Amino acid sequence: MNKRIHYYSRLTTPADKALIAPDHVVPGPEECYVYSPLGSAYKLQSYTEGYGKNTSLVTIFMIWNTMMGTSILSIPWGIKQAGFTTGMCVIILMGLLTLYCCYRVVKSRTMISSLDTTTWEYPDVCRHYFGSFGQWSSLLFSLVSLIGAMIVYWVLMSNFLFNTGKFIFNFIHHINDTDTILSTNNSNPVICPSAGSGGHPDNSSMIFYANDTGAQQFEKWWDKSRTVPFYLVGLLLPLLNFKSPSFFSKFNILGTVSVLYLIFLVTFKAVRLGFHLEFHWFIPTEFFVPEIRFQFPQLTGVLTLAFFIHNCIITLLKNNKKQENNVRDLCIAYMLVTLTYLYIGVLVFASFPSPPLSKDCIEQNFLDNFPSSDTLSFIARIFLLFQMMTVYPLLGYLARVQLLGHIFGDIYPSIFHVLILNLIIVGAGVIMACFYPNIGGIIRYSGAACGLAFVFIYPSLIYIISLHQEERLTWPKLVFHVFIIILGVANLIVQFFM
Repeated sequence: MNKRIHYYSRLTTPADKALIAPDHVVPGPEECYVYSPLGSAYKLQSYTEGYGKNTSLVTIFMIWNTMMGTSILSIPWGIKQAGFTTGMCVIILMGLLTLYCCYRVVKSRTMISSLDTTTWEYPDVCRHYFGSFGQWSSLLFSLVSLIGAMIVYWVLMSNFLFNTGKFIFNFIHHINDTDTILSTNNSNPVICPSAGSGGHPDNSSMIFYANDTGAQQFEKWWDKSRTVPFYLVGLLLPLLNFKSPSFFSKFNILGTVSVLYLIFLVTFKAVRLGFHLEFHWFIPTEFFVPEIRFQFPQLTGVLTLAFFIHNCIITLLKNNKKQENNVRDLCIAYMLVTLTYLYIGVLVFASFPSPPLSKDCIEQNFLDNFPSSDTLSFIARIFLLFQMMTVYPLLGYLARVQLLGHIFGDIYPSIFHVLILNLIIVGAGVIMACFYPNIGGIIRYSGAACGLAFVFIYPSLIYIISLHQEERLTWPKLVFHVFIIILGVANLIVQFFM
């Protein structure tokens, strides 16, 4: 559209306004959205065809803010699955690997010297090298990441809404919900919800008093897996049908506030609880896991999505005032993201009170290890609930743009088409919240799937092809980048056997 408008405007003299496009057909400069599936989704306010005016500091913060999101809740669980020492090493190595692949994405446009790629995005590069297959495969894996993220959001929103209601009910009726569950007996209680359920999350509320009819009725109508996921349908399904999600993009600041509050919460809890660590390299004990565990690929699956920004990194860096600093700013942003994940993961794991609780009690959402009556955790759940309720319609809009826009050529062909798509997406979220509310599992499966294309295969394969075309391909470069592709394939396959 932009190319047509510029072409038509040059067919006449500048003084002649006959072929100047009217405002209503010119795409608004604010209609460019960037997103990381489990991070932020927002609208670029100053996006233009050329380069923007953001300083390096703003660019670094935008990348950090876009990547940060709900995957941070599963990092401590991932460290537990990998082992403390192995987990820290895996986070650093995955950060370096995804950074290199992201660097290859940024440089992919410059490898095409025969065309003007100034306005290109990464899907354009894929289409240049792989034709329609690159276009449709990138669409498929992008939808996998979007829908996977929306499912995770639905599970988490059900969890947070359930615990928020439970906090209010317990507060009104003066009920202590740590009396009937394995927990620490101090002023900062930590609970083990999976202690009595064979290692699986407790997906229902408990009966507080056998003779309390009010509590029994509350438990019946306020159940984490049987009722609460359905309550969200009435609230969020209408929001998904909006033609434009511009209103929700105004609440992007909630994502930053939520992450900063989680950092405060983890720091405060760690100071109060202290560190509880013992090092056993291969053999588990009653309260501690070994430093090296063969379940570490579960963490690599989570981290693939946690470090995922490859789909929009070109757009973000276009707004950098000094383009020569793009690589430096990207490296700094990845370093800050890695340090944030390490900080949250290490503090939660190290401060988890073992004994009396085993480190294996760390939940896939570490907030589940704090009782509903914990005030600081209640505030964190409220922040995250509202943040997800504003990001969820944005992700639904992006899924609609990518799917309906490609199939019908119109992102809003009719209310019927949009409603059917939204019902499918919401239905998938409700089903998973009811029968498989394991966010760690959902994140690692969708992360390994979308990362296979955007993180591992496309950047490496495009680099190999471009070097081959320029007759600069060497065996070490070929072997190294083929090895990256093999790692991506193995990362996906191994998720189904863990």
